[in-house]
Amino acid sequence: MFLNLDAGEREDETDELWSLFDLLNCACGGHAGDERSMNRVAAFCARTGTRLGAHPSYQDREGFGRRSPFVTPASAFSAARDDDASRRLSLLRESVAEQCRTLVEIAAHHGVVVSAVKLHGALYHDAASRTDIAEAALSGASDALGTTCLVIGPPSGALRVSARSQGLPYAREGFADRSMRADGSLVPRTEPDALITDPKIAARQAQRLSADVDTICVHADTPDALAIARVVRGVLRG
Repeated sequence: MFLNLDAGEREDETDELWSLFDLLNCACGGHAGDERSMNRVAAFCARTGTRLGAHPSYQDREGFGRRSPFVTPASAFSAARDDDASRRLSLLRESVAEQCRTLVEIAAHHGVVVSAVKLHGALYHDAASRTDIAEAALSGASDALGTTCLVIGPPSGALRVSARSQGLPYAREGFADRSMRADGSLVPRTEPDALITDPKIAARQAQRLSADVDTICVHADTPDALAIARVVRGVLRG
């Protein structure tokens, strides 16, 4: 069991918070992050030995990567629209590859290898439910990171299947600070009580999920993230 944090998305993230995690998934330009923030995360990983992962997303800085350009159901892509669907998937693959390469180049200056990838926001959810999106995103990531990069994603769904079909190692993820539905999907942030901000409740959820997942995530932008991370780490590490 390891702990992962989505990092480099906010200016107020502290080294104290980062130090509680085994893997930092660094935003690499799609929804957040720039050269300065990527350098800061990579430098921290170099100093501490913390693993570094890429956190690519749809190109949606205005919406923080929480809006999907694939709003049309897969069934609606008729033969007449095959070219458009293929073009959008090709652009997605190129975008993910470019974001990951940017982080790889910055990390290399610090002597750090980017060894994992975790999709962000709407792309994470779309890839969990649609094989074509999962395959395009993972192809882009593996082009940039190599075929041994660890993919982090939901316990089940298209992303996990696609990772296996491409021969990529996979870690099943659970969330300490997000409410979940009965089917294991996350309650959308637009709905009430989507976030878990009580450290004790977050710790109980992490402990419950730990039997069925390989990694637990806490988000840096959750209120009281530092307190949540401390308690979650304490519960999981004893």
